[in-house]
Amino acid sequence: MRLLLVEDDEMIAETVLESMGREGYAIDWAQDGRAAELSLGNGVYDLVLLDLGLPRKDGIDLLDSYRKQGGLAPVIILTARDSVNDRIRGLDAGADDYLIKPFDLDELAARARALLRRRTGQKQPIYAHGELTLDPAAHEVRKNGIPMALVPREFALLQALIEEPARVFTRSELEDKLYGWGEEVGSNTIEVHVHSLRRKIGAEQIVTVRGVGYRLKRRE
Repeated sequence: MRLLLVEDDEMIAETVLESMGREGYAIDWAQDGRAAELSLGNGVYDLVLLDLGLPRKDGIDLLDSYRKQGGLAPVIILTARDSVNDRIRGLDAGADDYLIKPFDLDELAARARALLRRRTGQKQPIYAHGELTLDPAAHEVRKNGIPMALVPREFALLQALIEEPARVFTRSELEDKLYGWGEEVGSNTIEVHVHSLRRKIGAEQIVTVRGVGYRLKRRE
């Protein structure tokens, strides 16, 4: 899951980036309304966390234009504007949820999960590949019907592979799936995640294509 945080307060942004990163999301950060507008134009985000008091373009105007252009990602407004009129304006502009600053990070994560469950439940199936099944909405992986405990980035890695099981993913493509802009990614980070995931689901489940990357094993 890739998130976009639109927030001009660096201290708040760093806290949210760290917290949501621990939840396993790849999260990008735009510091003003114009930068966010360009980012949203790429259409790659599953959820947007949006401040309202932004430089260069106000958050309400940004949200309104995003929805009018067909943007479908759920949006959680994060703002110090706590009047009823402000909330109504935000919801009418297309927001799905509204959190007043200062907010609890665990509550933000829970609200994000709820919106993503609703969204993935509408558009994504339960993926099945051989012995493995992955349910994005429930955030659950099973092997031969037995639930498996995966950390968030292991889950994200498996989801990327199982969504397109015949495709060979390069390391850089997997880094883009698992990490946001500016996050430090070690030279062997993806290899470490692959090794860890193999230990849990079976080494034979992930095939290394030498000089290219990784894919799931072919179904018999």
